[in-house]
Amino acid sequence: MENKDIFSTPSLIDNVGTPFLLGLTVGYFAKKMLRIALFLSGGVVVMLFIAEYYGVVNITDTQLLHATDIAASAAKDSSDFLLDRLSRFTVKGVSATGGFVIGFKMG
Repeated sequence: MENKDIFSTPSLIDNVGTPFLLGLTVGYFAKKMLRIALFLSGGVVVMLFIAEYYGVVNITDTQLLHATDIAASAAKDSSDFLLDRLSRFTVKGVSATGGFVIGFKMG
């Protein structure tokens, strides 16, 4: 007869520990990638401002705000996708999502 103890070590590791660690690593990676993307995006914006100063390109405030809105929407969709995917690992997805939040704060 199979052991149905949900508080046993193997059961806790499979249902809580592993999804938490997976969420932690994904959250940490997501934060690092967000920082790199923001750094590179800032560099692109500065280069565009320099190019505009020298008359190479013409950038309006509306164009810049529109590009920013598109980038923010893409970042939100990406984070929604990651959290939705992590929530499938356990019944409520609490441990994986909690790991994601803690990993994101650590990163």
